[in-house]
Amino acid sequence: MGQSLRLEIHCQRQQLTLFKGDQPWLQFPVSTALNGVGEQQNSGCTPRGRHRIRACIGADQPRGAVFRGRRPTGEVYDAALAARFPERDWILTRILWLCGEEPGVNRLGRVDSQRRFIYIHGTPDTEPMGVPLSHGCVRMSNDDILQLFVLVAPGTPVLIKG
Repeated sequence: MGQSLRLEIHCQRQQLTLFKGDQPWLQFPVSTALNGVGEQQNSGCTPRGRHRIRACIGADQPRGAVFRGRRPTGEVYDAALAARFPERDWILTRILWLCGEEPGVNRLGRVDSQRRFIYIHGTPDTEPMGVPLSHGCVRMSNDDILQLFVLVAPGTPVLIKG
């Protein structure tokens, strides 16, 4: 089976690291929440703590596929679509849906990451990485989420640090 994989997301550094065993293997710039870190429902913050990937969504979709409610809309993101829907928080290409592992911290009640629909997902290529701008999720470039998506699976551990 080889060495186990795990993800660490550092909100201060705006960086996601994929570890193979104890060794950092790949690093990607990300964009976490504009509102900072926090676990409360409706806070618009990125939740901290131990998580795991609950579901990997979109394997059969093209780069730039648009998702709403974790389902592909049939659209592929482009400038014309962006101009038609300027208010949308674009979830593109792939989704890694996270589930909290710590009751009272990021699981159950008003701090449940899964019920808050916290994802690692693709975003328009025009959105900057390394700058906190999301509504709570962890945004990645489309090319980076495509690379990461094929390496992880449901159950992969994810640690989110402030």
